[in-house]
Amino acid sequence: MSRIDRRFAALKMAGRTGLIPFVTAGDPSPEHMVVLMHALVDAGADIIELGVPFSDPMADGPVIQHASERAIAKGIGLAQVLAWVTAFRERDTDTPIVLMGYLNPVEIHGYVRFASEAAKAGVDGVLLVDCPLEEAAVLQPLRDAGLQQILLAAPTTAPARMAQLCGSAEGFLYYVSFAGITGAAQLNTADIAARVAEIRRQSKAPVAVGFGIRDATSARAIAEFADAVVIGSALVDRLDGATSAEDITARTHAFLAPIRAALDVH
Repeated sequence: MSRIDRRFAALKMAGRTGLIPFVTAGDPSPEHMVVLMHALVDAGADIIELGVPFSDPMADGPVIQHASERAIAKGIGLAQVLAWVTAFRERDTDTPIVLMGYLNPVEIHGYVRFASEAAKAGVDGVLLVDCPLEEAAVLQPLRDAGLQQILLAAPTTAPARMAQLCGSAEGFLYYVSFAGITGAAQLNTADIAARVAEIRRQSKAPVAVGFGIRDATSARAIAEFADAVVIGSALVDRLDGATSAEDITARTHAFLAPIRAALDVH
């Protein structure tokens, strides 16, 4: 079993909902990126979703767009991201790490080279927003290296395509809660619950729900029917401007601890 599979199995056995925070690699402080990753785990993260900075993050709203811009301005690229994962693994060999981003940086790096280096660093999965299932063959080197491709489904996903996604899902299936960009607040939990139930009928993979989850209240509402909640923009916004290890750690705990507590009460 992969780290992701083991983590979801443990969550299921404990009757807990997973917490998957997203942060942009290199933001707010490249010098303290590994500190931030450990702080996420200490504050209750079950899986870390690490955003690879990209110049045209089409699925992301202004908060994450600006975080990518800040990281790119500091020269952050895949090499630095993988180095941080390697350093993180020196102390934490259990927490799954999913790299979230876009196909272009991986293609430029080289699929085989990226697959080898990512697996060696300790990456567990990749979520590439602009690589549809029809083009997933280009990612075969990643799968050969043991990396799981995390697939996306959305409210606009047609039934036939949803069946394909459910049949191909590994690690977990990421359900986008609404048609739009990250950071918006348009949660309709009844509609999301119905779609997640539909996915569950077709897929054995756990379902994580993201987009629009901003706090303990919204996370607890999603936890009623999802295996995990993904929270990104609100966390990235809270971290914006932090420059010291102490400040980054304090902001991370202050933001995530109430969400972790709400999920555990559920």
